[in-house]
Amino acid sequence: MEITIHSAFLPHTDPDASLAFYRDTLGFEVRNDIGYDGMRWITVGPANQPGMSIVLEPPAADPGITDNERITIEEMMAKGTYAGLLLATTDLDSTFQRVEASGAEVIQEPIKQAYGVRDCAFRDPAGNMIRIQELR
Repeated sequence: MEITIHSAFLPHTDPDASLAFYRDTLGFEVRNDIGYDGMRWITVGPANQPGMSIVLEPPAADPGITDNERITIEEMMAKGTYAGLLLATTDLDSTFQRVEASGAEVIQEPIKQAYGVRDCAFRDPAGNMIRIQELR
């Protein structure tokens, strides 16, 4: 059996700001941009990984979610505790400088962690935690 990761989902609160972050700052290509019923789903991904995508979606778009659950999701997003993503790069310092220059909220500058990896962390425009790890 062969299973691959095709898509991961991250919520957005401002589709244009999220698009600018993932496309212009991180350099991802836009694979799809779909509007439906006043909402917008944007699919992005690294050009060198055409089989892997990130779908930026409206939070709590599922009609089965209650109003109280929507409020909880919005509160968690505002704190940066709802969703996250781990990316990797061969040049962490240049990547950090580019993301920092975009005005993204820096959570952690590049540092070698006690468990051996070197990484940094930002929040995307929706508050999602984006960690970037250096490949060795």
